Amino acid sequence: MIFEKEGIKVRQLQQEDKLLLVKWLSNPAVLEYYEGRDNPFDLDKVNKKFYDRDNEVIRCIFEYEEKEIGYIQFYQLNDKTSSIEDYGVEETVFGIDQFIGETEYWNRGIGSLLVKSMVLYLIGQKQANRVIMDPQITNVRALKCYEKCGFKKIRILPKHELHEGKYRDCRLIEYKKSM
Repeated sequence: MIFEKEGIKVRQLQQEDKLLLVKWLSNPAVLEYYEGRDNPFDLDKVNKKFYDRDNEVIRCIFEYEEKEIGYIQFYQLNDKTSSIEDYGVEETVFGIDQFIGETEYWNRGIGSLLVKSMVLYLIGQKQANRVIMDPQITNVRALKCYEKCGFKKIRILPKHELHEGKYRDCRLIEYKKSM
């Protein structure tokens, strides 16, 4: 268990989670925001993207009230984990990415609870000075959630992510630890 807070449990990804990821990442509603509707996942693709890699990313499943409902990953920024060059080696910066795979849990405040909890974990347990994300600028719901969690807009990352056949602009956002 990575952490547990207010009905949210975050644990590391396990082999038996493969079918959950296939289910979630073959749902067009989820893919609209994560990976793209033209990029559905099967078991082979899940293995390649989530299991057959050694790139310093901690991959996790999160539960809400004892039900597995989504995925979250976190990583310390370095040459292997990020191409964003805004941050130096003198500070500890983590990136996070997440999605709620069970769409009936959307718009219930669970994403905000998850993100706030992960930020507190990274600051408290991993000594993060900053936590960053880079959602697509068209993902308005996610951006509102992240701003509600205390993230600030830093800049636009032009043509940063290939999504549904086009390179899309993303917004670099960060949560900065209070001193």
